[in-house]
Amino acid sequence: MGHPFPIREIARQAGLSEATVDRVLNGRGGVRESTEQEVRRAIADLDRQRTQVRLVGRTFMVDIVMQAPERFTTAIRAALEAELPSLHPAVLRSRFHFRETGPVGELVRTLDRIARRGSQGVILKAPDVPEVTAAVGRLEAAGIPVVTLVTDLPASARRAYVGIDDRAAGATAAYLMGQWLGDRPGNILTSLSSGFFRNEEEREMGFRGGMRARHPERTLVEIAEGQGLDATQYDLVRAALARDPDIRAVYSIGGGNIATLRAFEDLGRECAVFVAHDLDHDNTRLLREHRLSAVLHHDLRQDVREACHTVMRAHDALPPAGPTLPSAIQVVTPYNMPPQAAGV
Repeated sequence: MGHPFPIREIARQAGLSEATVDRVLNGRGGVRESTEQEVRRAIADLDRQRTQVRLVGRTFMVDIVMQAPERFTTAIRAALEAELPSLHPAVLRSRFHFRETGPVGELVRTLDRIARRGSQGVILKAPDVPEVTAAVGRLEAAGIPVVTLVTDLPASARRAYVGIDDRAAGATAAYLMGQWLGDRPGNILTSLSSGFFRNEEEREMGFRGGMRARHPERTLVEIAEGQGLDATQYDLVRAALARDPDIRAVYSIGGGNIATLRAFEDLGRECAVFVAHDLDHDNTRLLREHRLSAVLHHDLRQDVREACHTVMRAHDALPPAGPTLPSAIQVVTPYNMPPQAAGV
């Protein structure tokens, strides 16, 4: 496991003791496979953040904890690491704790380990459930500021929420859907990855309210708990299409769009309008191929920059600022894709 980093830096990145890292690096045994994987991930993270490791300045070690599909966490990691150099003279280092799905208890244990080990801040995307809210309270009580990203925990002790106004995003999707469907008949499939994420709940309410106000004749067919993963999403969409022969449009709140389109194709069904969220790798390709009508997007780099600034303000490293404003909602079509997405 060759690397140019001191053991103390690897230990800090992994959140392990120097003795444990030394045992892994020198193959002394007596270490769990999961611990060896943590050391490997830490070295990979250090390699990507090599410039930050060499800098001298006030250092902030921030933990990024997210439950989301891999395509989204990859986009978040890339956005954060692209922003790190802009945070000088401070030096921000990041540890990543990503999972696609799993019991809430595992997520809570991750947050509690961070509280015990210490951190300068946590940037969090998690379900809005009491157990997570309580864990955020324990982090804040330990002096670790928490910023929610993309989806909020409004009843928690978090310092700020960074992201879009999701209810407005849902209403925007309803407006676009109504305009593009026009007088054509058909029902609309709304797809959530989970009912426990606040942002998806708000989007669904905004969409439902907008459709009720402007197009009350449209029937909305909801599916949920696909976790934004293609394998589960395909089965849910196919079953919905089999039950309802009048579905001809999709508002995808939680992702899994490749699987959704495959279900339509396999049943020989047309999807006349498809509105989705986030310019991740999958959606960028689908939009470029004209298989999505529009993507409601927000600048992830701007969001992670604001989240890092909030953590730094909590440590008096930046002057105080007013309330965090919602991120701008961008309506992206195949004809106005941002330059950084067009080549994906």
